[in-house]
Amino acid sequence: MIQPAATSSSTRSPEVVTFGESMGLLMPTGPKGIEFSAHFEKSVAGAESNLAIGIARLGHTAGWFGSLGSDPLGKYILKLIRGEGVDVSRATLSDAGPTGLIVREVVSGKSSVYYYRRNSAASLMGTGQLDESYIAQARILHVTGITAALSASCREAVREAIRIAKKHGVLVCFDPNLRLKLWTIEEARPVLLELAAQADYFLPGLDELKLLYQTDDFDAIIAKLNELSAVSIVKGGDDETYVVERGTVEAVPYFKAERVVDTVGAGDGFCAGFITGLLKGYTHAEAVRIGNLIGCMVVQMEGDWEGLPTWDQVQAFLNKTAHIER
Repeated sequence: MIQPAATSSSTRSPEVVTFGESMGLLMPTGPKGIEFSAHFEKSVAGAESNLAIGIARLGHTAGWFGSLGSDPLGKYILKLIRGEGVDVSRATLSDAGPTGLIVREVVSGKSSVYYYRRNSAASLMGTGQLDESYIAQARILHVTGITAALSASCREAVREAIRIAKKHGVLVCFDPNLRLKLWTIEEARPVLLELAAQADYFLPGLDELKLLYQTDDFDAIIAKLNELSAVSIVKGGDDETYVVERGTVEAVPYFKAERVVDTVGAGDGFCAGFITGLLKGYTHAEAVRIGNLIGCMVVQMEGDWEGLPTWDQVQAFLNKTAHIER
């Protein structure tokens, strides 16, 4: 049985709509790693819900939907995302599969994740989960390659969501979010390149592009991006992000983090900041600057989404407002 997770009195969609799998997250509370730890912290992980939370904290409206198991973990995740101000009216709780789980550790400075998401409720999503009117009224649809990697039915849902968006003039933002623990590069490459060709905004990392285009040559990668109709925002350069548009490349410098605590979620924070910049009418370079700043802020706190700032915090940083401790 699949049932709506929540109802909404609003007839209007949020400005940004996204969907995918959100999972329970367990992390050891000490430095011993998963194998030797007796205590774990519970949280939530999911690229799409991270992004939606980030946009909501930045003062814009966001909606996330997906399928969660009708189990305690699924209900916890739903309440947390809703509590962050994200519309979850199109999310569902399902008896067909459990809520996915991810366990993450940092050992010897290296982060590793272990997925327990096979046959999860989210992997069973399909085109029937899509509400055309909900997508049609948004300004931006954000999709990721993670959803496409979950199953054949999820891939069709991503394709159909993009078709709906384009039919109604909704901008499509696509982050490939390549996860080689979910599929091989040979499986991923044709799908991700297909989706990139349909996007209005393509947000890959430079390392992802090297795998997708099978070259380390920066100029060759830029030439490939210039074949797309999308504006490409390339993360992970040498202390800068690149805006590739109409045959030009503009580099936008990073902000320097005082102390890097946890890099997971930085890419989702960047996307939230960039999309927020678009919603505010900023130029692409200005929107990237906001994305760079939020990525910098996220890496200074542990957790996938906990370090996402509010718009007031962003403004305080940009305006160099002094922090008052007491």
